[in-house]
Amino acid sequence: MSDLTLILLAAGNSSRFKIPVKKQWLRIGHDPLWLFVTNRIIKMFPFANVIVVAHPDEVPFMQQLCDVTIVAGGETRQHSLRNALAHVNTPYVLVNDIARACIDPDLLTRLINAKECADCIVPTLSINDTIVYGDETIARESVKRVQTPQLSRTEMLRTALDTPYDYTDESSAIVAYGGTRYYVEGDIRADKITRIDDLAALECLGAPSLMSFTGNGFDVHPFEEGKQMVLGGIDIESPYGFKAHSDGDVVIHALIDALLGAACMGDIGMLFPDTDNNYKNIDSKLLLKRCVEKIHHFGFVIAHADITIIAQVPKISPYKEQMRKTLAPLMDLSPSRLNIKATTTEHLGFIGREEGVGVIATASLHYFDWING
Repeated sequence: MSDLTLILLAAGNSSRFKIPVKKQWLRIGHDPLWLFVTNRIIKMFPFANVIVVAHPDEVPFMQQLCDVTIVAGGETRQHSLRNALAHVNTPYVLVNDIARACIDPDLLTRLINAKECADCIVPTLSINDTIVYGDETIARESVKRVQTPQLSRTEMLRTALDTPYDYTDESSAIVAYGGTRYYVEGDIRADKITRIDDLAALECLGAPSLMSFTGNGFDVHPFEEGKQMVLGGIDIESPYGFKAHSDGDVVIHALIDALLGAACMGDIGMLFPDTDNNYKNIDSKLLLKRCVEKIHHFGFVIAHADITIIAQVPKISPYKEQMRKTLAPLMDLSPSRLNIKATTTEHLGFIGREEGVGVIATASLHYFDWING
């Protein structure tokens, strides 16, 4: 049985990445970056356990894609690491940032072979340029670039991180606590992805798949007298609105389900449960905006949407163009790629009896092409 647990940190907000996609969700083929890195490293060594730390909102989505342990992260890297360490029961732990994607097997071997040498084993790179701190030139032989992954004694790391002071890597915390560290040769291929331009230097990363994805959504709401009708993001002239937890915009609800279906991200109830009072009477345009944001974060681009509104009343034709111009910007779409149709049930069923409205929506997505922009 292995005495080593792997922890992969993927809970960041990618604030310096400057594109809609969070870097941990950039697609390599079909796999998001966090899964690509996880699978790449676990093929190199038989770890006793593998833990991926995710943003709390992303835990259920990550868990659907793999069999490893997914743990909710915290507000800082250190907080996230402490959360993961609570699940570790091996004497050693290897910690890597998902942003260091191209870890080489030889680097991993150097770390594991040196595990008895100190409390923390650290890969480093030498500096070839002149180093100036303030006005003082520093001997570059004394300066090192510290990388991850780092291999630590679990109990030492757990104790060293039990502090309010925030450290940027494991070895700094361990040394500050009085522990020891040992350096091994790093690898330029283990450089960190911080900005989108950094991706070009990493040869292990393949292009995203060119496949497109289609999802459908269906929703229906009964009428409720004395309530403003909101449909397709706009107010409709009518003596009644929709009975619903939110504003009852059945068009947007079906559209959200179509988008989530195409992305394999569940349904509207998973994202915005009707048991949550935060969504009571909420404007459904806000729900659509949040849904689109999450879809973009997860590495998708919306290509097209088609909506069919099934209503005996009210008459939809006068409102279709306004709906299109309202909804398209919320999806970062040109109105030319959003189609809205309307039909009746020829007085059949509850819709035909003028008791409510139903909507069918279809949406197509593709992966964000981070290579060509």
